[in-house]
Amino acid sequence: MPRRPEQRALKLEITAPVGKAHIPFLRAKLQAAHKILRPSLKELSLALVNDSAMSKLHEQFMSIAGPTDVLTFPIDEDSRGRIISGEVVVCVPEARRQARVMGTTVQREVLLYALHGMLHLCSFDDRTAAGFQEMHRTEDQILKRLGVGPVFAPEAPQSRGRRVRTGEA
Repeated sequence: MPRRPEQRALKLEITAPVGKAHIPFLRAKLQAAHKILRPSLKELSLALVNDSAMSKLHEQFMSIAGPTDVLTFPIDEDSRGRIISGEVVVCVPEARRQARVMGTTVQREVLLYALHGMLHLCSFDDRTAAGFQEMHRTEDQILKRLGVGPVFAPEAPQSRGRRVRTGEA
C-alpha cells in the first residue's frame, strides 16, 4: 500500500489582546481542522481583538462602520495562485454577543469565526447561495469531526438566525 506524503503541520501564530484563555483550545482545534482540510495553507496568523480594533479594520478594509465577527486577509500565494499564508482577525466581544443570542459558548463561537476565516483562505467563498451552502456544510463537517458539533445544519439548535459571515477583505 503506497504511503501518502506526510503533511506539514500548520504554522499557527495567535495573538490575543483579548480572549487569551481561548488560545490553547483554538490552537488544538485549528491544527486538527488543518489536518482534515489538507489545504495549501501553510501559515496562519490569528488575532483575537476587541470591538475598537475590529471597527478600525472593518472601516479601513470594507468601508463599513462598526465591528464585525471575522475578517480574513490573504498574505502570500504559491506559484499556482493558492493561498499559502494569511491572517484571520476575530472580534471576541462580537463572539460573546452572538454566543448569548445563539445559546452557545464564547469558545465555540470564536472557533467558528476562526474556522470560517481559515476556509476563506482555503478558497471557500460564501458570497453566492451555492458557495454559502458549501462553505457552511464544510464548517459543520469539520466541527463535527472536531467534537464541537454542527452550527448551520438544520438539526443544530444554534442554526436558527445564524447570520451570514461578512468579513473577507
